[in-house]
Amino acid sequence: MTRVLVPMLSEPPARPAGGVVREFDGDTMGTTWSVKAVLPVTTDLAAMTAMVQRALDKVVAEMSAWEPMSALSRFNRSAAGSWTVLPAGFAAVLRRALEVAEGSDGAFDPTLGAVTDLWGFGPRPFSGEPPSAEALDAARTPMGWRRVTLDGDALFQPGGLQIDLNGIAKGFGVDEAARALDRSGVRSYLVEVGGELRGTGAKPDGQPWWVELERPPLAGANDETSPRTLLALHGLSVATSGDYRRFFDHAGKRYAHTLDPALGAPCDAGVVSVTVIHPECMTADALATALTVMGPDAAIAFATARKLPALVVTRGPGGLQERLSPALQAMLDE
Repeated sequence: MTRVLVPMLSEPPARPAGGVVREFDGDTMGTTWSVKAVLPVTTDLAAMTAMVQRALDKVVAEMSAWEPMSALSRFNRSAAGSWTVLPAGFAAVLRRALEVAEGSDGAFDPTLGAVTDLWGFGPRPFSGEPPSAEALDAARTPMGWRRVTLDGDALFQPGGLQIDLNGIAKGFGVDEAARALDRSGVRSYLVEVGGELRGTGAKPDGQPWWVELERPPLAGANDETSPRTLLALHGLSVATSGDYRRFFDHAGKRYAHTLDPALGAPCDAGVVSVTVIHPECMTADALATALTVMGPDAAIAFATARKLPALVVTRGPGGLQERLSPALQAMLDE
């Protein structure tokens, strides 16, 4: 079974005048990136690849916890009582992260760096076992998005605060790659970074960029509970948070990488994945994480109140079950 999602547009994307679909790709943030774009056949793809790579490398240099000299790592090591002037991109991402934190009542929290490390999802070596209650309490003491003071582009270190932007930086990378393409004059493209997507314009045949929403690996090709879902992307982004992306197993239990800030521990709300559609990929990325933490009922209520297109996949007695927010349901081409 295949269903089709078609966003309501004020006007359809213009058909490109000339050009063919060219593809180029690379590596970033521990994963891969790719671009499909309508370009003249004479376009220097090496130059286009380098341009996108520079945009993504800048995100890594500013916001990667795995890079010891990144702006984020340097802030996390800064002394209590000090101020750090952030690069503009880092400051913009942190501001949006705080907006999502406030709007989700803390379901998304960009201050989980120390806790993320304890659970083995950060750059520090991991024992393979859940942390002790004592270690977890110590790591949680300085965290909390309300402790963040951002004055313009200057960030205050109250002491021990560890910023973690893993739940939003990849989406921002998609947005930055798209902006680089915009600046170069490309008007029709599909950008993908580690499964997060953003598309605009149409292909030479007039078709939009069709993408398939990510399905959990438990859903086989013949699983009627999880149909294929195709989405026409124009001026929109898609981000998915799934408990199958990064995890470890211990004593018969799976611990996924999405942490519940209220517990300082991996979520256990029965959510397998959440997909969010939004014009801005970094916002879609952060909201997908927040909705995962909320749990299925609260996630759908949140998406409904905000007219947010969202797909929530949960585990039920009969296997995987899907719930579509009203805004996503309205996109169905029936």
